[in-house]
Amino acid sequence: MTEVSPAIGLVTEALIQQPLTAVMDWLVRDVPEVTGLEIGTGAYASTNHCDMSRLLSDAAARTALHREIGARGLHIAALNVWGNPLHPDPAIGDAHDRALRDTIRLAAELGVERIIGMAGCPAATEGEHSPHFAAGGWLPYLENVYERQWHARVHDYWTLIGEFALQTHPNLLICLELHPGTVAYNVETFERLAKLSPAIAANIDPSHFFWMGMDANKVVQRLGARIGHAHGKDVVFQREKLALNGLLDRRWPTPPEEMPWNFATVGHGHDAAWWRDLLNDLRDAGRVRTISIEHEDPFVTPEVGIREAARLLSDELKKPRTAGAVA
Repeated sequence: MTEVSPAIGLVTEALIQQPLTAVMDWLVRDVPEVTGLEIGTGAYASTNHCDMSRLLSDAAARTALHREIGARGLHIAALNVWGNPLHPDPAIGDAHDRALRDTIRLAAELGVERIIGMAGCPAATEGEHSPHFAAGGWLPYLENVYERQWHARVHDYWTLIGEFALQTHPNLLICLELHPGTVAYNVETFERLAKLSPAIAANIDPSHFFWMGMDANKVVQRLGARIGHAHGKDVVFQREKLALNGLLDRRWPTPPEEMPWNFATVGHGHDAAWWRDLLNDLRDAGRVRTISIEHEDPFVTPEVGIREAARLLSDELKKPRTAGAVA
């Protein structure tokens, strides 16, 4: 059997001030390694590259979008609707829920089989208007918050979204980024959520695992076929700052010069050999079609960082496995 490698994609939000056509033309000219686009469709994701209402209502607009993208040898790898549909403030939670459902509908219309989102975070108790991230570190007001959230909001909401996705677009995977601040941020919390629907998958962004002290390779090996997508993003630690303020600096992300850690261009925090191992694990997982570069390096311009990341990932994907690696 011929092994299929993931394509290299780009989360286009890094270049959101430019029209999508200009972004695509730049990729074709300067970063030909990138063939997939991950486009924001709402919630916290910018919609400058996606006119959701028009695309949902106008088949000609969808055809024109496909034509523009396909003419450049590119494709839509995923739609990104990262947000908090469990937010206890209805002005936010309801809007993000609509954006998620509309993105599912749009994915069905466009034939896109991956959307990227987050699991969200509700209040600690009924009647509160702010989300409460229940990540442990015992104090009385933290104890059992996660269980209350699960039974009051999380279970029913994601069960219904899973059913909606299966009815609307049976081939779709909702790939949730395992992100601190949400109710699915590590293996234990994701696996519990994933049991609610086969439409729920994981988006692997190793940068968050780095700063949480997790092992990205072990996470990928554990989750396997429950992974549907990946992001390419690194982390650089500043050891002197880390020694004084740890991983949970309240000021993050600014000023970046003072932070214990910062997101970084692929290869700036972990070398090419590390990324080759992760890419091999993602290939073995079996359902990852794209690793999308997500540029958030405060010290490198997007144009430079995206180019560097694409070339490193492309070079490592082309290399044969080392002796003893799993075929």
